[in-house]
Amino acid sequence: MKRVWLLAVGVVAFCSAASAQNFPTKTVTVVVPFSAGGPTDTIARIMAERMTKSLGQTVLVENVTGAGGNIGVARVVRAAPDGYMVSIGHIGPHVINGAMYQLQYDLLKDLVPVGMFVTNPQIIVSKNGLPSKDLKSLIEFVKGKPIAIATGGAGTPSHISGVYFQKLTGGASQIVHYRGGAPASADVMAGHVDLFFDQAANALPQIRSGKVRAYAVTQSTRLSVAPDIPTVDEAGMPGYYMAVWHGLWVPRGTPAPVVARLNSAMFDAAADDHARKRLMDIGQEILPRDKQTPEALGAHQKAEIEKWWPIIRSAGIKAD
Repeated sequence: MKRVWLLAVGVVAFCSAASAQNFPTKTVTVVVPFSAGGPTDTIARIMAERMTKSLGQTVLVENVTGAGGNIGVARVVRAAPDGYMVSIGHIGPHVINGAMYQLQYDLLKDLVPVGMFVTNPQIIVSKNGLPSKDLKSLIEFVKGKPIAIATGGAGTPSHISGVYFQKLTGGASQIVHYRGGAPASADVMAGHVDLFFDQAANALPQIRSGKVRAYAVTQSTRLSVAPDIPTVDEAGMPGYYMAVWHGLWVPRGTPAPVVARLNSAMFDAAADDHARKRLMDIGQEILPRDKQTPEALGAHQKAEIEKWWPIIRSAGIKAD
């Protein structure tokens, strides 16, 4: 009886390994946890189109919205661990939400990283009426005269950045929530609010047209598309990094060969000239190959959680 049981286990293991090696044999679905037409949806569709070519099977995009992205992520967590259901997301649903919601899953244990491929840092921008012309003078100005800091909504990356800045400058500035980045940006341009931590993709056109003033980009290197804007390290706020990076995950238990196959297709897509141009046209920076591995995404996500969760919790930020 024992020999029969061992034989059955061996057959199952062999079939599972063979299935993983042959992956994919049917349509792969990338779950976007936000509505159609937004940045994550656009990025997912660019990647899915090119990944279809690499995988030899159709890669579909499915929008599953709600709870700040948690419903879409949960759909992938509960899916079969076979690689046919993939989660795309960023610092919001895959980092920040873990500190704001009582999730029914563990972001680090219940999802397996496939890879991170693009990043979109923030640019610290202000209305043109502020007297400060650089970041160091802005910090000194804010310490003496509190300002109004716009956000794209409670719990958004711009909110977390605003709270972080508020903490570094004495905590007296006012946080003003908007229903999205667009109205927040509009009020900065109109001079109704003072400061905004905007995604580079959104901020650059306004900076170039002179509608807002740029102080620094929130990463360690200058933007390739805007090399004249200093980094926070150069401008006087070293280590103040925040970016809306995008990556892919699959359910826990997905076979390593399947993860490797998806990672290879993701890398091919990010390396494709046409796909790269489309991504860069919407303000995305393509990460180097050594930053696109599953291990790199896993380490980065863990580091982001360790950095941001204490700040979010100490500030008492909760989901609306």
